[in-house]
Amino acid sequence: MRKDSTNFHILVIEDNLGDYFLIEEYFSEHFFHHQLVHVETFQAAKQKLSESKHDWDAIFLDLSLPDHAGEKLIVDILHLAVGVPVIALTGFSDLDFSIKSLSLGISDYLLKDELNSPILYKTLIYAIERKKIVSRLQQSEKKYSDLFQVSPIAMWVFDRQSKKIVDVNHAAVNQYGYSKEEFLELEPLSLWENPDFNSLEIMLQDSRANKTLEEKSHVHFKKNGEKIIVKIDSSPIFFNDIQGDLILVDDITEKTRYIETIENQNKTFHEIAWIQSHVVRAPLARLMGIVNLLETDHKMEPQEVTEMLNFIKSSAFELDKIIREISQKSESIVNQNGSEPESPRINPD
Repeated sequence: MRKDSTNFHILVIEDNLGDYFLIEEYFSEHFFHHQLVHVETFQAAKQKLSESKHDWDAIFLDLSLPDHAGEKLIVDILHLAVGVPVIALTGFSDLDFSIKSLSLGISDYLLKDELNSPILYKTLIYAIERKKIVSRLQQSEKKYSDLFQVSPIAMWVFDRQSKKIVDVNHAAVNQYGYSKEEFLELEPLSLWENPDFNSLEIMLQDSRANKTLEEKSHVHFKKNGEKIIVKIDSSPIFFNDIQGDLILVDDITEKTRYIETIENQNKTFHEIAWIQSHVVRAPLARLMGIVNLLETDHKMEPQEVTEMLNFIKSSAFELDKIIREISQKSESIVNQNGSEPESPRINPD
């Protein structure tokens, strides 16, 4: 038989010396090197597990010790041996209790009467490898959980079955003003200005089918009643045994207001340009015509001169009014963004 050269450090909690010697013999058949530490009571095991110098690869646990037994023994050992696979040993076949043991966190459940060298070896290797896989999965879940919480974009997890929010990140709490507990009690559509469950469900179905979501904004309410404009994206997620959707909510309120401000400014600039090119030219053309007439006609009657002066005055008042309107429109641009715009050029030509 080819022996395993791995040096495992195993704690055997067993009050029956015969059973312990049998386990030791089985280990010797499969391992060149192994360190078995034997204790006979729960208190002795507690002492060993509290010693920081020990780094256990696995624990074999007899479920009937002189000072502890059964389900409570399992719970206490698992509490003391966090991260270490625990393999239960028992002389009694009880299917319900074996299932219960596994649900508590036991890696495997072995009957002493059925124990032999290959079973012991296989059980140990499987338990250690399984624990490594679970540990990597837990680390991966923690990593993604941390990314979920530290993301600057508001996110929540939507349960497809219950139609409820089952988790929410810090950004969402800060954005909407609800506590996490309040968020989990919310009807998700209560955040919408015009709630429509069918539209929400269609959006989520499109996301699950990897369809591109329509570029559409939504109006949401914060807890204090303030309205915000958001863009929503989602992706399917399996969360704590729940089929759900990860909802990302990007607050584009300031961006939308900025774009509206720019559009309003452009509209005002267009109006000013039109006034300069059309409205200003009318009174200005009249003034220039009157000036030319006065320069060429030196024999005008007093009444004609008076009429010309009235025309000049009327055109000047009209031109002044137009210039005031342009000034007011320019001031409205300043009020929109708080900065002085570049003065529009008034080109009569």
